[in-house]
Amino acid sequence: MNTLTSPATIPDSLSRQAYHVLENLIVTLKLAPGALVTEKQLIEAAGHGRTPVREAIQKLEWQGLIVVRPRIGLQITDIVASDYAEIMEVRKRLEPLAASLVAEHASAAQRQKMIECAKDMSGAAATSDIEAFLTADKRFDDLMEEACPNRFVTGALGALQTHSRRLWFSTASAEGMDRSVSLHVGIIRSIQNKDAAGAAAATEKLLHYLSELTP
Repeated sequence: MNTLTSPATIPDSLSRQAYHVLENLIVTLKLAPGALVTEKQLIEAAGHGRTPVREAIQKLEWQGLIVVRPRIGLQITDIVASDYAEIMEVRKRLEPLAASLVAEHASAAQRQKMIECAKDMSGAAATSDIEAFLTADKRFDDLMEEACPNRFVTGALGALQTHSRRLWFSTASAEGMDRSVSLHVGIIRSIQNKDAAGAAAATEKLLHYLSELTP
């Protein structure tokens, strides 16, 4: 994948760290939709050097979160609410499959980390901390990607999940977060039990709920 190296391959790479910082700033709208930014600004925001930030920018551009404007600079893409239905349509096709594969193939360490994600999500809900929930949700998606043996499925899902998080955050509420946490816990419980069918069904419930939300 050239510079867009799989997160599971180099989990502690500087480019991955820079990507996580910038992705979070975009998802939580601290880098506002439509904003023009410079590479220097992103380097300062990420807290990393030029090379890892450039690699992070390349991934964000590939995911459709940053657009390179020749002779102008970098632009954070606008939120297009009408994209949400199409994003969820693809997630409904692929994510239950990914969950069933993870339930079958995740290691004991990965299952334990998912329990920790569930605890962090529940803690975020208890304090109505939407950003903390999103951080735990991103970590959960990364663990699912790491544990899923089908890289083509997870490769397609990564960008869709990031766009979903940004769309969800734009209209998020504490009540909506509570329900989302409960549904995530259902998925994690099935994965702990190595219940592939249960993990797929729990994922379908989560995606059905998310599809009903209006960004």
